[in-house]
This record gives sequence, structure tokens and C-alpha cells, in this order.
Amino acid sequence: MKLQLKNFVAVMAMAIAFTSCSSDDDTTITGEGNLKLEFDNVYGSADFAIGTNYTNSNGEVLNVSRIKYIISNVVLIKADGSTYTVPKNESYFIVDELTSSSTLINLANVPAADYKAIKFGIGVDKEQWELGADGQGDFLAIAQNAQMMWSWSAGYKFLNFEGTFTSATVADATEYKVHTGQTGTDYNYAEVTLNFEEGDVAQVRTTVTPQIHIMTDLQHITDGTNKINLSEQATVMGGSKLALVTNNITNMFEVHHVHND
Repeated sequence: MKLQLKNFVAVMAMAIAFTSCSSDDDTTITGEGNLKLEFDNVYGSADFAIGTNYTNSNGEVLNVSRIKYIISNVVLIKADGSTYTVPKNESYFIVDELTSSSTLINLANVPAADYKAIKFGIGVDKEQWELGADGQGDFLAIAQNAQMMWSWSAGYKFLNFEGTFTSATVADATEYKVHTGQTGTDYNYAEVTLNFEEGDVAQVRTTVTPQIHIMTDLQHITDGTNKINLSEQATVMGGSKLALVTNNITNMFEVHHVHND
């Protein structure tokens, strides 16, 4: 009888412990928090700095004086595959290497959850542009002040990459300009989805603000899947080469790591 009682007590203790663990595992995460996106420009394996020389695979030596790009339409992908879309009117940002504060984007009022990936646009989507100047809100003036527009009718510059270069055939420092955006019938807006490292999640909580560290490899702009020879064409703002650059820049972003503190 005593043995049966001991067995009964042991079984009950295990059942209580299992129920307790299951209850902890099933606790619903509630509330909202902030999430930060840090954009860290590099060039190949080197850290990036304005005014520094970088050599591409064409043997051209680039000295960059300006690099800016528009990040938009941010979507956060949860561990269970569901998504949270940042409200459209809060989802347009200009990352400017010369303005350090712009490289750290804060997303507010994000539903508390574990996020495993992020999706965003490079540029301003056509749907937004078609709302007209009055439909752009504050971002129109911000883009104009940042020199990220050609004109309203021509539209936004999605990426602004400028400086000088030399090469085997160009001995004197020569100006180059690479701008992406709308040209003719081609809109050239692009989107990317970045997965975090296996097991890595951004744990948004009311008391925890994760920071997603995104590396932007600027070498890809002219020296990615498609090789753009600046010695042949130093200004790329349209034509067939612009589509090649647009394709290149979809590969220049990578999530390096996530901080949860």
C-alpha cells in the first residue's frame, strides 16, 4: 500500500511539473516595443569611410564623396512565419553615410514577438509616388533637402553614389555619378528579404529593444553580379546599365547579427 502511495505521489509531482513547464512555454507575449535597424556601410572586406580609396575588380580606384539610399516599406517576419508591416507613412528613411544618426533607424510600436527576418524596399515604391506631391507627407521635403530627388516629375533618387575614380585608361581623377530611380517606363524600385542567422531572433518586448545590425556592401553597386565599367561610362542614371545596378544593389545587404539588450 505504501509503495502504491509513493508511486501515486511521484506521478502527481511529475504531472504538476510538466503542467508548470507547459504553462511557461505557452505564455503569450503581449504589448509593444521598439526595434532598431543599424546600417553599417562596408566596401568588400574593408570598413567604409568617405574619402578613402577602394579598388574594384575592373582595376578602377574609387574615392567616394557621397552615398545615400532610401529604405522603405519595412516588414518584420516572426518566428512562426506571420508578419508585421510597419505603417506606410512611418516607413521611409534616408541612410546617409555623412549623417551618423541616419544610419540607426528606430521602429516604434512594434508588436512584442520573436522576429527571424526582415523585408524592405530600396527606394520609394511606385504606388506611393503616384499619390502625387501632396500625398508624400513630410518625406518629400526630407528627400528634397537630402538631394534625393531629381524633380517631382522625374521622381526620387533611390540611391545616390558619387565620387571620383582613376583607372589604367583614366589617369586624372574623374567624377562619377550612379543614381537609381525612375527612368522612362522602368521604375527600378527593388525589395530584399534578409534572414537572420540560424537560431538568431530579434526579441521585441516592452522592456527589450533589439538592434538588427545590417551590413551594406557598397562594392556591389558597380562591382557585383554585374560589372559596371566607369571608365566606359562614368554617369549611370538611365539606360541599360541602370537596370544592372538595380539588380546589383539587391545583393548588397546582409544581417550580420542581432543584439537583444
